[in-house]
Amino acid sequence: MASPLPGETDRTRSSSPTGDSAKKVSLRQDLIWRVEAAGFAAFVALMRMLGVERASALGGWLLRTLGPKTGTQKTVMRNLRIAFPDMAEAEREALALAQWEQTGRAFAETAVMDLLVKQNRIEVVGLERLHAIRDSGKPVVFAGGHFANIETLAATITGSGVPCQITYRAANNPYVDAQIIAARARYGVKLFAPKGGDGARELLAGMARGESVALMNDQKFSEGPEVTFFGQPVNAAPGPSRLALRFGTVLQPMSTVRLPGVRFRVTVYQPIELEKTGDRQADIARGVQTITTFIEERVRESPVDWFWVHKRWPDRVYASLDPVPASVERR
Repeated sequence: MASPLPGETDRTRSSSPTGDSAKKVSLRQDLIWRVEAAGFAAFVALMRMLGVERASALGGWLLRTLGPKTGTQKTVMRNLRIAFPDMAEAEREALALAQWEQTGRAFAETAVMDLLVKQNRIEVVGLERLHAIRDSGKPVVFAGGHFANIETLAATITGSGVPCQITYRAANNPYVDAQIIAARARYGVKLFAPKGGDGARELLAGMARGESVALMNDQKFSEGPEVTFFGQPVNAAPGPSRLALRFGTVLQPMSTVRLPGVRFRVTVYQPIELEKTGDRQADIARGVQTITTFIEERVRESPVDWFWVHKRWPDRVYASLDPVPASVERR
């Protein structure tokens, strides 16, 4: 989905520097990529050796320890001040620390996601809706946000038997990208489209074939329509709403929350039917606001699960915040 995930089919793009593109890569760059890929493979091997519980705990401990010391902590604290202006500063600091642990756990869990799925650590509320989509043979547009561990959404969609294109942003290192693709294939994600022009064409072609698409819709997109998020203006991507209107289908919202013991609850919500009034841009904007409101409701339900490290609001909103001592933001 706002970012998903992969597997290999005859339509999967190559993730190794081959052909004409390979000729443009220097030997030095290729060596750097290979060394990085070896390090990534070692990390994955370590996580898999540890197993789901210990891998998740280690990832959580690392980012809970290191995250607050990074420059991104400032963004986290500012985001929390915008979303929860009446929250006590001590509570915001505790929430910031907890979300770092969540983020670290999610990163480590990507290495063992197939094991997590096989161990039935994902419960699904509304699974009958996915089965209805599968049985209908008609595509929908899945929409969601970066909560808990977004890989659980892709795994749930594909595990239900719904053919679905999952968008993703390829790793800069093609050898690492190939490893990620192979890892995601282990838990069933086999149809995916890269972000960008080629990916957009593949999404359109996939929907024409009857394949659904999954997109995240909770990150900054400067060219998108302006909508309201936590009482402040944000720009959001129109893609999900545009696709739903173009193909005459619904937006299917989904979300996930983390449960104790490295378990998750994925919820498939009531589908959203977009109105066609004849004013296409206004119809798209209403769809974007509807999804953005859905995301806000999920954040309010479980703030710790959201991806607070992203600079979600425009600069003018951050500039309007009352100044606070740097020591408070970085604590």
